Order: sequence, then C-alpha cells, then structure tokens
Amino acid sequence: MLLRNLNIPRARIAHILPKLLRFLRQYRIALLLLVLAAILEVSLHARKYAIRRPDHDLDKPFYSRCQEPAVNQSRENAALVMLVRNWELDKALKTVYSIEKHFNRWFNYPIVFLNDVPWTGEFVGRMKEAASGEVIFDVLTPEEWSFPAGMDVEAARESIDRQGKAGILYGGLESYHHMCRFFSGKFYNTPALRPYEWYWRIEPDVEFHCAITYDPFVEMARHDKVYGFTIALTELPRTCPTLFRRISDFKEARYLPTTTLWKAMISPSWVPWPLRGMSSWLFNTGHTDRHGDSWNLCHYWSNFEIANLDFFRGKEYQELVRSLDNTGGFYFERWGDADVHSLALAMLLDARYIHHFQDIGYHHDIFTQCPVNAAGEKQLPRLESLMENQPWAPEGRHDDPNAIGCRCECDAAERGTMDYPGYCTHRLTLPNRARRSWVDLWVTWF
Repeated sequence: MLLRNLNIPRARIAHILPKLLRFLRQYRIALLLLVLAAILEVSLHARKYAIRRPDHDLDKPFYSRCQEPAVNQSRENAALVMLVRNWELDKALKTVYSIEKHFNRWFNYPIVFLNDVPWTGEFVGRMKEAASGEVIFDVLTPEEWSFPAGMDVEAARESIDRQGKAGILYGGLESYHHMCRFFSGKFYNTPALRPYEWYWRIEPDVEFHCAITYDPFVEMARHDKVYGFTIALTELPRTCPTLFRRISDFKEARYLPTTTLWKAMISPSWVPWPLRGMSSWLFNTGHTDRHGDSWNLCHYWSNFEIANLDFFRGKEYQELVRSLDNTGGFYFERWGDADVHSLALAMLLDARYIHHFQDIGYHHDIFTQCPVNAAGEKQLPRLESLMENQPWAPEGRHDDPNAIGCRCECDAAERGTMDYPGYCTHRLTLPNRARRSWVDLWVTWF
C-alpha cells in the first residue's frame, strides 16, 4: 500500500518487493537486534529523567491547623507587592481587603504599589484607608517599562501586532510584553523593593479563602525555602516556542548540573540516538533542547509567589535574564515571567528549596486552590482573634492528611485544587514527596 501511495509503477513494485522480502529474511536477526538496541537506548535515556523518591517528604505544610497569630513575633524584612493601574482601583481594593482579613491585619507588612504612570489622589487615599501597614507608591521608570535599548522597536511592534492577529493570548498587547519583561528582571532591583529581602506578589481581583495565621516569610526563612507558590499550570505552546531552548543552552554552556526539579520539567524524547538530536529540527516542534528532549510546559503561576529577592538578584539569574533580553524574545515572542522564573528555579535550585503553599486558599481569574479544612479543635473555634474569619466551609476527616486548611470559606468538595498525576502541580511537587503511587512511577518517565 505504501509503495502504491508513492505512485511507483506495478512492474517496479513487483521487482522491488521480492528483494525487500529477501533482505528482511536474510538480516532479520540483525534487524531484531537493532530494534532491541534502540528500545534499550531510549529506555536508558528516559531513565535519566526519572525522579528519585526521597527518603522523607522534603516539603511539608508549615502548619496543618489554625494558629494563634504571633503578633509579637519578629518580622522578616519583607513586603507585599502589587503592580496595578489607577483604573483598577476596585479590583485592587478587593485584593487588599481580602489579604487584610485573612493575613495582614495581624502581621502588618507594608504593601508596595507599582505603576507605570503617576498615581491619582483617589487611589492613594483609598489604599491608605484599606491597609493596616505602611503603603508605598512608586512609579516605574521608562527604562523599566519599555523596549530594551538597541531593539528595533518598529519590528517589535509589527511582531506584537502579528501575535495579536494570530490569536496568541495577550500577544497583541504591548503593555503585556513590557510587564513580562519587567517581572522577569527589572522588578527585583526596582528602587521601591531594594530595602527588602522577601516579597509576596499579589494581583488585583484576587480572593484569599483561608485564614493565614502564621507568618509565611518567617517560615520560609526558617525552613530554608527560596520560592513559594500555590498553583502550577501548563503554558500555552504558541507563546514561547524558543524560550526553553534558550535557557537549556544557557544551562549547558555553564555546565550546570541537572536538578531533580529540572527533571520534573522535562519530557524525555523516545526517539533513538542519533535521530533524537535531529527530531526538533526535522519536525519543528519547539520547546526542545539540542538533544531532542522537551519542556513539558509546566510552570509556577507567578500571580501568587512568595520568594527571596536575593536569589533573583543573584549573578546567575541576572546573567540569564540579560541573555534572554538580548534575544528579543519578550517581544518577538510572548515570553512570560512565570516561565522564566520557573525554568530558572529548576535550573539553579533543587526542588527542596521550593514550597507549595497547599494550605492557602487562592482564587484569581478561572483558577482556584481550595484546601480541605482541618477538623474540629484544629480550627480554634473559640479564639477571639479569629472571630472575623467565620463561618467556614465543611471540615475534613480527622485522619485525612490533606485536611490542613484554617477556616477556609471555599468548599474543597466543589472547588478543590486540580492536582492529579500528570497535572503540573502534581508533577512539580513530585521530587519532594516520599509517598508515591504506581501512577507516579509511570508519570516520572514522561
């Protein structure tokens, strides 16, 4: 059938077919050995990316019940940060009211507001009324919120226009490209954040669902964590087709070791050597390194992140961002800051330095993390300082290890976190988990 589809004359087929059959019979053992060798080779190659199970859990919840807020405890050098426009006042207030109710009314951390245009008096006044701690209003410089020096701006804008017409999400918005570039690099050294060691990124139009009765900054420092997240997602492939190749080339050029977290972000190729290295060029699939292995597109959703600023200010991360900036990919493609953060963390840190805030209820846009409430007395039902945080959703069972939420208002049975084998939250937390199912063992190969 294949030979017919190639429009080869019948006479020619009759001449070729017997020779082909004789060849297969004559060399069948050699061909069988070749196939078995190829299967063994790709299996061993994929095995290099299998994620070893640790002897114990490397990232447990800081607490699995409500705490009496330690209002007299010393604080970390930290701030909450929101990039917001004046016209987003109502959405910004929604977020500030929510985080004040669920956390900051006890701990009074400052909130830094960033904008690319001057603030209105109304925005400043309303935020000062809403926040319990200090509020800081800063305006970004043109250098922070613009095209990089030396870029062909006209060509970049033409590319942005094409991305919009092609239906790439936010690809047609120049300001979105500026935002992704800013949050990838300039953000960490912007003047308003220079005094701080830690930041908690918050967004307009966010709801927090659970009482956060401990200080996340203090616990991150105490447990030697660098980066904390709530939700991990799959990136849209068309937004950043060359980003992974750029970062993997950076990794190889500096002989950086492969971490367990990097392995969690890789889908190994099942094409045998020597074809594997040519597969990305032959099929033009994107998102592959020079060896033919692929990024699985998993990343931490950066709309919520609590992190140590010193890591992102460090030499290796800043060198990476400069190298990415020089390629123009933030504009000629739509590279997202979440992808840059995630791949950089995976390249430079082992998974044990990452914390999943699975006890924090968080909702933004269409995505939600909703923990199961801890049971009974773990809710501290008579604690006066938590009286504002009620009523709460149904509690979990006493023997449920996932019942860790403190007075969460969302019902986990209806709005639970998407976290199952193969999904990114599950995948990126796998290197830290000692408990594995047979499905996990299968997932680690893909």
